[in-house]
Amino acid sequence: MKTADWLRLTGSSFVAYPLRSFLTGLGIAIGIMAVILLTSIGEGLHQFILAEFSQFGTHLIAIQPGKTQTQGANVGIFGSTRPLSLEDAAALRRLGVIAHVNPSMQGNAEVRANERTRRTTVVGAGHEMTQVFSMALQSGQFLPDDDTTQARALVVLGAKVRHELFGASNPLGAYLRIGGQRYRVIGVMQPKGQMLGFDMDDTVFIPAARAMELFNRPGLMEIQVNYQAGASLATVTAAISTLLKERHGREDFTLIPQEKALEVLGSVLGIITFAVGALGGISLFVGGVGILTIMTMAVTERTAEIGLLRALGAREGQVLQLFLGEAMLLSALGGLSGLLLGVGVAQAAHALFPALPVHTPWLFAVLAELSAISIGLLAGVMPARRAARLDPVEALRTE
Repeated sequence: MKTADWLRLTGSSFVAYPLRSFLTGLGIAIGIMAVILLTSIGEGLHQFILAEFSQFGTHLIAIQPGKTQTQGANVGIFGSTRPLSLEDAAALRRLGVIAHVNPSMQGNAEVRANERTRRTTVVGAGHEMTQVFSMALQSGQFLPDDDTTQARALVVLGAKVRHELFGASNPLGAYLRIGGQRYRVIGVMQPKGQMLGFDMDDTVFIPAARAMELFNRPGLMEIQVNYQAGASLATVTAAISTLLKERHGREDFTLIPQEKALEVLGSVLGIITFAVGALGGISLFVGGVGILTIMTMAVTERTAEIGLLRALGAREGQVLQLFLGEAMLLSALGGLSGLLLGVGVAQAAHALFPALPVHTPWLFAVLAELSAISIGLLAGVMPARRAARLDPVEALRTE
C-alpha cells in the first residue's frame, strides 16, 4: 500500500465522521491541557520559590545558636547553650575561606521621625551585610566598621520606611528615634521587595551591638557567612565548626548551608511538580478509553470496507497499520490541540493574575504529546487486530 493511499484511507474516517472524531480527540486534548496547565503552575511555583531563596546568593551559611539534634538527658545548668557573640563573628572573619560575615539580630520597634510614627522591623547588622546578601544602596552609605563595644547610633532605612517617614525629602543626616533612642540616618537601601512574606523595604538597619542592647538580648540570633566561590562546602563547614568548638568548648550551634537547603527544596518541589502532572495524566487515561471505544465501533461499522480491502489484496499487516495509524493520528492531533490550549490557558491565567508564577516545562510538554500518541497506539491495538483478522468473504457479506 502506497503512503498516499495509506494517508487517504486513514483520514477518510475523519471526513466521514467529523463529530465523532472531534469528540474523541477532545478527550485527549483535555487530558493534555490538564497536564500542561498543572505542570506549568507547579514549575512556575518551583522556580519562584527557588529564586526567592537564592536571590541573596548560594554561597551562604547561616549559623544559629543551639544544636537542632540533642541526645541524652538534661544536665541542667551545665548543658546551657552559649550564645553567639560579636566576638564569634569577628573570629570567623579571620578564616581564610570566609569572604564576608554578618552578625544578625532582629526585632520589632516603634520608629518616629517628622512627627510620624511607624512600627517596623529593626535589623541589627554588621558592616558587611550588603556584601553577604548582595544588597545595594540607593543613597548614602551602609553601617561603618565601628568598634563593637562603642557602636555609634547610626541607621540605614529601607525604601518603604524612608517614604513613609520622610516622603520626598532627603533623609540623609536627619534623626529619628527607634525605641526611644536617637539615631542619625546615613543611608537608604534600594527597593528589594518581599521575600517569602518578609518585606525587606519595611525595615531599618542599625549596628548589631545597638540592636542587642535595644532588645535586651545576650547574644546574636544568627551569624551569616559568605564563603569564597572556589572553596568547597565541606571545607568551609569544617573550618567553621572547628573554630566555634574551640571558642565554645563544644558543638552548641547549628550550621545551615544555603546550598544544601536549595538542593532539598528543589528535589521536594520537583516531586510535587511530577505528582501534579501525574494527576493530570489521569485525564489522558480517560481519553485512551474513549479512543478504544470509538475504534471498536469503527471496526464494526467498516466491516464491509475491510472485506473489500482484503479482497483487493490488502494483507493483514496493512489493515493493522491502517487502523493503528488512524488511532495514532487521532490521538496526536488531539494531543497537539491540548498542548496549544494548555499553554494558552496558562499564559492567560498569568496575564489575569500576574502574581501567579507560570512556566511551561517543555520536557513535560513533549512527554505529554508522546504519551498521547502512545495511548492512541495502545488503544488501537485490539480493534486493529480484530479488523486485520476478519475473514474477507464474511466481511463482504456484512451490510
